[in-house]
Amino acid sequence: MPRYAITTFGCQMNVHDSERMHEVLRRAGYTESEDPKAADVVVLNTCSVREKAEQKLLSEVGRLAKWKQKHPEMVLVVAGCVAQQEGERLLGRSQGIDLVLGPDNIPELPRLLDDIGLGAPPLVRTVFDLEAPRFLTALSVASKTPTAYVTIMKGCNERCSFCIVPYTRGPERYRPSAEIVAEIAGLVEAGVREVTLLGQTVNSYRDPSEALPRAPGASPDDPDESEFAALLRRIAAEVPGLARLRYTSPHPRHLTPSLLEAHADLGVLARHVHMPVQSGSDRILKRMIRRYTRAEYVARVGSLVARLPDLSLSTDIIVGFPGETEDDFAATLSLVREVGFRGLFGFKYSQRPYTPARKLADDVPEAEKSERLARLFEVSEELLGAHLQKLVGSRQRVLVEGAGKEGTNAWSGRTERNEIVHVAGAEGLDLRGEIVEVVITRANKHSLQAELSEEARAAAKPLPSAPAAPPPKPRVAGERRSLPIVPVGGG
Repeated sequence: MPRYAITTFGCQMNVHDSERMHEVLRRAGYTESEDPKAADVVVLNTCSVREKAEQKLLSEVGRLAKWKQKHPEMVLVVAGCVAQQEGERLLGRSQGIDLVLGPDNIPELPRLLDDIGLGAPPLVRTVFDLEAPRFLTALSVASKTPTAYVTIMKGCNERCSFCIVPYTRGPERYRPSAEIVAEIAGLVEAGVREVTLLGQTVNSYRDPSEALPRAPGASPDDPDESEFAALLRRIAAEVPGLARLRYTSPHPRHLTPSLLEAHADLGVLARHVHMPVQSGSDRILKRMIRRYTRAEYVARVGSLVARLPDLSLSTDIIVGFPGETEDDFAATLSLVREVGFRGLFGFKYSQRPYTPARKLADDVPEAEKSERLARLFEVSEELLGAHLQKLVGSRQRVLVEGAGKEGTNAWSGRTERNEIVHVAGAEGLDLRGEIVEVVITRANKHSLQAELSEEARAAAKPLPSAPAAPPPKPRVAGERRSLPIVPVGGG
């Protein structure tokens, strides 16, 4: 059987796309290889949201191109956002690439590989599925873990001045609500406990099948209203076995009264929302074309926390955007403290192709961007540290996702509020996929240490006995071994 390897750069959406590539390749008869150099097909699934991710890709392409000079039978595929962004130009920029594949063309991957195997020249396939959007499932891949991602939409209509996503992912296209519910039900039946709904502006969702009733609190006269809250209610009603439901990444404009009502009513929704803000300065928000003010953002997330006081908020922030002064950055720091974010992803602004912000002079020196980013993280870690310290001695419910870094005697998972918890002292117990009560014993820098409560220990299942290992298989001369791999997220 032909072997393949996938390396993933970027966000959850890219990890999700990689899972779909695993699925279509397996169905076509391919098997995974742990080592890209031992694979017949190597796929680099790329991100172009920030310049650093693109540089990582080009470095990896160069490394593999050198290997390919001695092994010309290897097929090198560049997929994802950089593939969509560069298209034919990528073949000229980097030697050794056989296929450039856009995110909407993943279903065609096996056929395109067959064409290359028959001697076709390097191919470029980067066509948006605007007329008939396709949303692939990957139950055999996603159901291997207690958590899974489900795409409900793709593309973006926001046109923020710094963002290349509308160019690389196209305009917004939505998935029928029945398909979404069916995929989640299948994942839960296979053992998944928590699902995260994915979309570039996930809470702008509208059901193309028009099968959702109006959600409580929804106003037909509100231009920011969507059918996202109605979708959440349908999932909660029709998949009662789902333990937790999250979503990413929303836009503040669509944090509407109907979504506030859904958070207040639906116990399945996790007590954590990641709500990107990007800046605390109204002047910079306007230059970013974010379409809300600082006061509007604070009011909307404040209304959510007022409904659910135990909810935690995290965010995205860009420092050093063109024209950002020290006063603008100070406004961002004050916003972080005012809202009390318990986590944030901070990034230095970098120019991206085809974005309106390229017309603005990038007038913040790189050293100043780095210094501001360090100050931002200092405030963020101060807030997170104080929050984690308050939890010491409390009891928390943790969804155990897998073994922790400390070995077989420790497990790792997350609370409803998204705090990372390492559970020690669970020798011989099988906690994977279970929601267990723990007692927090220590606050680490970015996580919590805990022990099982006595009640949880008494209810826990023992680890199954390991079967005897089979005798080693004789190795054939010249044979290359392959092992399964897990897609690597980055960025």
